[in-house]
Order: sequence, then C-alpha cells, then structure tokens
Amino acid sequence: MTVTPTPWPAGVPGWADITVTDLGPTQRFYGGLLGWHLRPGQPETDGYVLATVDGYVVAGIRVSDVPQPAAWCVYLATDDIAASVATAVGAGATVALGPVSVLSLGRMALLSDPTGALVGLWEAGDHTGWELTDAPGAFVWAEQMSHDPAAARRFYTELFGYEQQDMSAPDFTYTSLSVGGTPAAGIGGYGPGAGDVPAAWTWYLAVQDADAVAPRVAELGGEVVSGPEDTPYGRMLLVRGPAGEVLALLQAPEEDVVA
Repeated sequence: MTVTPTPWPAGVPGWADITVTDLGPTQRFYGGLLGWHLRPGQPETDGYVLATVDGYVVAGIRVSDVPQPAAWCVYLATDDIAASVATAVGAGATVALGPVSVLSLGRMALLSDPTGALVGLWEAGDHTGWELTDAPGAFVWAEQMSHDPAAARRFYTELFGYEQQDMSAPDFTYTSLSVGGTPAAGIGGYGPGAGDVPAAWTWYLAVQDADAVAPRVAELGGEVVSGPEDTPYGRMLLVRGPAGEVLALLQAPEEDVVA
C-alpha cells in the first residue's frame, strides 16, 4: 500500500476519472465491488464526485446530462502542462481539450495519441491525484494497448523520456515504461484476434480475491469480459461497468501481498 499527499512524478499515471449520466448504477457497482465511498466535490466543481477508500481519494466521477461514450480516462502527471502539450502535438498527438485550469485544483488537457487512444495530462495544484495506490480498491497499474505499439512507444517516450524494458514474447508485444527506474505504465499490442478494437488506456485496480469478486460483477450491474486468469503479475479479470466502461482488476501474487 502506498499513500501519498504529494504530486506524482512527471510521466507517472496520477489520476483517472469517468463521466456518466446516472450516478446511481455507478455508485452501486463500485461501492459493492471495490468498497468505494462517493464524496461530492465542492459546489463549483459542477457535479464532480470523488471516490474514496478508507478516506483516501482514488478516482473521480463526473455526472453530466450530456450522453457520451463512457470510458475511464487515465491522466499522466506533468510538471508543465503547456510544455507537455506542445511536445505531444509535435510528436503527433491531437488536442481534444485544453490546457485548462480547474479552479485551484490544477490544470488538465486531453489528447488523442497517434494511435487514437485518449489520454489525459494533469498538472497538480491543490489536487495532487490519487492518494492511495497498491491497496484493494485503488490503482495498481495502467497500460495503453493498440494495433501499433511501436508508434505508441515512440510517442510516449518522446513525451516523457521513459526508460523502456521490452517484455515481449513470440505472440505478445509489451513494453514497460519506467521513470527513474520505477515502472510507470505499459505499452502493448493487440493480438491478431482483436479485430477492430480501438486503441485505449486501461487502468488496473487491486482486489484481494479475484475469484470472489468475479461473480459479483454481474450482480452489481456489470459484466466479466475475461478471466479470472493467472498472469505473471497476479490473477486478473477484465470487467465492463454499468455505463459500458472497461477496467481491469488484479489480485497480487501471494508473495507481494502486504499484511
């Protein structure tokens, strides 16, 4: 478990949020599955809700009357959002929003990377990002998957100067990106059976028991897309939430669990 009240280092995933039109199903799903408690933000945040675990902020939920495709947006931390956006555009990204200031909370931008995946950038102000990681119900990993992982690697490495570790196998393309020697995120390639699945960032949240969680997904209004299955990094399942959003749940290997 990691608790931090300080801004995340540049290039490290530091926040995730989603926009939904109905908070009720989302509250029921994540509260029942991951133990989230939802805390309304300040009135001036226009319907933005903070999800907490044991009092620590772990995610954001925006409620809007305007229907839009539901998906979790992963934000990468930056120390200078204007410079990061300029670098991203020069490397082939398209700006979808910003940079814009969000009260005194920080500054944000949304980009479409060269493979078409949406990614956020966050320059911390009063809001430093998630306060809890590597604990049940909280962030543990994030990765970008596309049909052109080489283009994705070039883009994100140019953006944040990541160190790369190739973890590919004969039927699997994957690179771990690190900041200062600490793994930050992954870049992977879809297999031949993926069809026209669009490029996307997916975040992983920790669970204590993937097999116990799996049957509850449907009970709470979601759907198990795949798993649970064993991976080198723990037991994983991919799920779809009540608004159609996709996320991954990961049970750490036994030797990695801290009591």
